Amino acid sequence: MPSSSVIAVVGASGHTGRFVVAELLRRGFTPRAIGRDATRLAAAGFEQRGVPVARADLDDAASLDGALSGASAVINCAGPFLDTAHAVASAALRARIHYLDVTAEQPSALATFEGFDAAARDAGVVVLPAMGFYGGLADLMATAVVGSWPEADEIEIGTALDSWHPTAGTRMTGQRNTAQRLVVADGRLVPLPQPAPTRSWAFPAPLGEQDMVALPFSEVVVIARHLRTRELHHYLNQAPLRELRDATTPAPKATDASGRSDQRFALHVKARRGSDMREALVLGRDIYAVTAPLACEAVQRILAGDRHAGGAFAAGELFDARSFLQALAPEHLILAWG
Repeated sequence: MPSSSVIAVVGASGHTGRFVVAELLRRGFTPRAIGRDATRLAAAGFEQRGVPVARADLDDAASLDGALSGASAVINCAGPFLDTAHAVASAALRARIHYLDVTAEQPSALATFEGFDAAARDAGVVVLPAMGFYGGLADLMATAVVGSWPEADEIEIGTALDSWHPTAGTRMTGQRNTAQRLVVADGRLVPLPQPAPTRSWAFPAPLGEQDMVALPFSEVVVIARHLRTRELHHYLNQAPLRELRDATTPAPKATDASGRSDQRFALHVKARRGSDMREALVLGRDIYAVTAPLACEAVQRILAGDRHAGGAFAAGELFDARSFLQALAPEHLILAWG
């Protein structure tokens, strides 16, 4: 990978976008910060760090094409992705460059898979939606846990956060994304039952026993894309949801020089095939910050040739899942295999 590779970051001045720009710089890439608001781009201080900036209107194809010109790939961090993914992915295909996004939105990931797979194959580029904490991380974990099994009877994913101070983008996405959530039951994507199922889940200390509710994000869509399982369910602990739904909960507050908050997370994946059980656990800090190394590791591997021919992929079908996760440990993730 040449250190001069230009990676465009759409939504660079947002909370997650700033982490992505910083991680690209750390890895020796040349990020290009792209945004819709020139004032926010200037306030982010990119140019003072030598990062070129470009303003682009997502409803103006020529504007987007100019912003992506000369890049090797684009990471879309601009949510809601229901409103941005199609435009940015279309521009990436016109430029014949790789497209990644970090959506947690199921309808966006589904639409990207369905709308861009054939065009990406024709162009010989990778389209990779949901390469973030919600979506890609659980997909890689599930892929590693299932391993050589041809199929699983059941995959369960439990995510616990010790807090959730949402960004403005998270709040906007919650208001925009009102689609019915999907799970896998009897081998098919079907609507989440209502009321959503609840259960308890035991996590390592300090999280411990948590009250959980079924709340599927984009991980269900990306896992179902390539892993065969009769049942696939994701649960989130209920305490951070109360913070998320409280309009007075403040945005994340940086507690170190990198800008990370002190939020802690645990993600536990269990898979069953007959009487055979497998599991894995990942621990880390700040769901927004950890999205950056996930997306940037993916870009680095794609540009290094660690990919199939072009097409739309889930992370777990594109990469060696264990190798990918281990590359992020222990700096970004703490892994435990059962």
